[in-house]
Amino acid sequence: MPLQWLYLLTAWLVATVATASALFIGEVMLMVPCQLCWYQRICMFPLAIMLGMACCSDDRRGAVYALPLALLGAAIALYHTLLVAEFIPKAWIPCSAGVSCADQKLEILHGIPIPWLSLAAFVAIAALLMLSLGKKPQ
Repeated sequence: MPLQWLYLLTAWLVATVATASALFIGEVMLMVPCQLCWYQRICMFPLAIMLGMACCSDDRRGAVYALPLALLGAAIALYHTLLVAEFIPKAWIPCSAGVSCADQKLEILHGIPIPWLSLAAFVAIAALLMLSLGKKPQ
């Protein structure tokens, strides 16, 4: 089993767990996502499908297509993390209506902020995709 395929498979597993977790938080725990959470979901949900298809077809191009989504999601999650940690002024909050991106209770598992988990998932996926795109051993 090639190492690149294992990286791709692991990235798909991370994306699938993150997608299932986001759906659980929203649909079972009834936490309404803020605008930044929606943007992160827009980046994460297709990753679970794209990377699953790439794993099933053993297509390395799936990593090429998924990497920009993972990097964009990581950038949004980083901004959200800095916003929740109050490193970014509240005047820069993009949420104009609905649930606040900085004031809502965004914690799960006894105090872990959800944006941190999202950032960790996107960074892990991006790193795994970059590893999967490395040179194939001869």
